[in-house]
Formats: sequence, structure tokens, C-alpha cells
Amino acid sequence: MRTRRLAARWLIPVQGPPIEHAALLTGSDGRILAVGPDASVPRPTDAPAEMFDDAVILPGLINTHTHLELTGFEDGVPEREFTAWIRRLRELKTTRSSGEYVEAARRGLASCFACGVTTVADTGDSGAVIKALVDAGGSGIAYQEVFGPHPAQADESLAGLQARVDELRPLATERVSIGVSPHAPYTVSAQLFRVVSDWARSEQLPVAVHVAESPAESEFLLQGVGPFAEAWRARGIPLPSPGGRTPIRWLAEHGVLSEQTLCIHAVQLDGRDIGRLADSGAAVAHCPLSNRAHGHGDAPLEVLLESGIRVGLGTDSVVSVGRLDLLAEARAAAVLAPSVDADDLIELCTLSAARALGLDSHTGSLLPGKWADCTIVRIPSNTRWTAAEQVLASGPHDVLRTYVGGKEVYRSL
Repeated sequence: MRTRRLAARWLIPVQGPPIEHAALLTGSDGRILAVGPDASVPRPTDAPAEMFDDAVILPGLINTHTHLELTGFEDGVPEREFTAWIRRLRELKTTRSSGEYVEAARRGLASCFACGVTTVADTGDSGAVIKALVDAGGSGIAYQEVFGPHPAQADESLAGLQARVDELRPLATERVSIGVSPHAPYTVSAQLFRVVSDWARSEQLPVAVHVAESPAESEFLLQGVGPFAEAWRARGIPLPSPGGRTPIRWLAEHGVLSEQTLCIHAVQLDGRDIGRLADSGAAVAHCPLSNRAHGHGDAPLEVLLESGIRVGLGTDSVVSVGRLDLLAEARAAAVLAPSVDADDLIELCTLSAARALGLDSHTGSLLPGKWADCTIVRIPSNTRWTAAEQVLASGPHDVLRTYVGGKEVYRSL
């Protein structure tokens, strides 16, 4: 890695106000050496230097929920009803080999880099994404999924998860870690939730779980009715007992919620659920476009933020949203949360997302000592908008460069 100097019309450090005519100097160790007004940042004679006149340097975006192994399945699931959509996706997944999953994950990661994303929190069961991240010198958490709706499956499912994690854990690096994901309340028994959560705590592994996503999930746990309940009955699986629990309460009662837990979607929430999330320290991956695509409703973003809950933005998979454009998620979040301004939205894509994943001491803002994770976005030469507003109005075609730990991982043509 070589020392590198980047300068632009604007720089958004996130932890501090935007800086006009600014520069960033990165070191051979991949960390930030200096950041500030252009005139104040050193110019080492041996360091490559680039100037971007009509652009903004900002922290690399952090996508708190992806399924990169599903890249290429964009048009493969036409079903609209959610449980039918899940069944079709499960069938589609059986058509790929392990090598094809790795190639799909690589393409998905390259797409993230091209959209300015430098860190991903990914859930999947193929083990492909951690391999893709490590091979590309990427950054993120690969959550290994586990399933098992029947209580009698719990020990077997846990053993399978443990074996898979033992297989993948040697791949972990300083920038890429492994976690576990008991998939969702409609695919995981109470017993499996309990044993996986206990094991994850003992191994200090982060946990991610799809929860409170759809009305069907809520009626399944609250009343024991609906398509998920019908599917369990058809397979001879005993329904969750006792009933009358919201999905968040269900997780809380089975030891799932903690500061190491990422709750994906969290749409169907009442006031007590929000209190449970706040009290437990759990974080939320907010995916507004996926929620909208499936007709699940809108997560209460403003209330979550007012309650002090850590929230980051996520895209979900290409099967749900087509393109993994995190800034499009930010624009969608703005519609749902008018009190959240442009600066806050940029933070939800960067530092807040890093906090949700427990990575904020290393990435998410442009400060000396942090990893040199950044993206450079083209902006109009004349506008009355703030730098943050201009970034939010941009698209993937405006991303000029993306760097992970000072290494260039994307350059526009």
C-alpha cells in the first residue's frame, strides 16, 4: 500500500462539518494520516495525488443488510405474496453450485464498490460472501444463516452451524469477521433461537436476525394463524408456544436481543417493542425500499432514532430491490422521516451504520487513525444545495472512486 493524497471541492468527515477545498492523506498501513483544508494537509513528494474539482469525498458507505450470494436472481422470483416469494427463492437457490455462489458474491461486492459502499453486513448460508470479501480486500461481517423450525431439529441445526463457522472462521481477517444469523421467527424454533444465542455469546459472535418484517410474521406469533402457521401445520411442526407475542417480544423472551444483535427490517413494532430494543442495546438495519417492495409497511425510523436505538441503512437483496443503491435507500428514508435531514441521512449510511455494527471506532467517518475507507462522488459545479444534499441527489453513475483501507477498489471509466 502506498501513501495517497486525495483532494476535492468538498469533504464530509461526518464527525465534523463539511470542509470546502479539502484533502485526505492516507498511509501505507491503510489508515488516514491527515484530513482537513487542502492547504493544511501534507503533500509528500512520493505520494500519488489526485484532485477532483467538482466532487465530494465522504466516508465509504456502509450497507447494514445484503444477500450478495443472491446476485443474478434479480428477475427470478415473480411471486408477489411474501410466503410464496420465499418458497420460490428457496427453490431458486438450489439451482446454484458452491462455485456459482462465490462468483455471484464477487459480482455483488463489485456492484457495492461501484455504488460507493466499502463495508457490508451480509447474511447467507452458502459461505460465499466471506470468501469474496477476503479475496477483494473488503470490509464487513458475514453472518452465517441457520434454519430449523421444528424443536427437535435444534441440536442438529446448532451442530451444523458450529461446523460451518469452524470451517469459515479461519478466513476472517482484521477487516472481515464472521457472525451468525438464526434466520427468522418463521424458520427458527424457540429452542434453536435460545441455543444459537447462547453459543454466539460464548463465542463473542455478532448475531443478525430478520424480525418484525411482515404482517404475516406478526399474526403467526400473535395468533397462530396465516400462511406461516399453515405451512408449519402442513409439515407437522408445533406452533410457537405460548402465543400472543410480538416478534420482538419473542426474541427478547428467548435471549436473542443484546448489544451484539442486528434486527433486520423491524417494521412491525409497537411502543413496548421499541422499548425492548432500546433496553437491550440491539441495533436495527432499516431497509425502506425492500419493505416497500414487499408491501410490509414502513418502519418507524423517527421513533427508533428518538429512542436512541442504533440504526443503519441496508438494501436487502437484488431479488427485492434490483440494484444495491444505498443512497436510494437514504432518499426513501427521507420520505418516511421528514425530520431527518440530509446530514442525518448521510450519517445513517456511514457512522450510524458503523455504530449499528460495532465498527465505529475503525470506520464510518474520516478521522486520522481510522481506516481510509472513502468514496468520491461527482456533484454539480453550481448549486445552492449543501454538500450532503448534493451527495443524496447523486446516483451510482456519479461515483468516481471507492477506496477500502486506502486501496482503490473501484474507478469509473
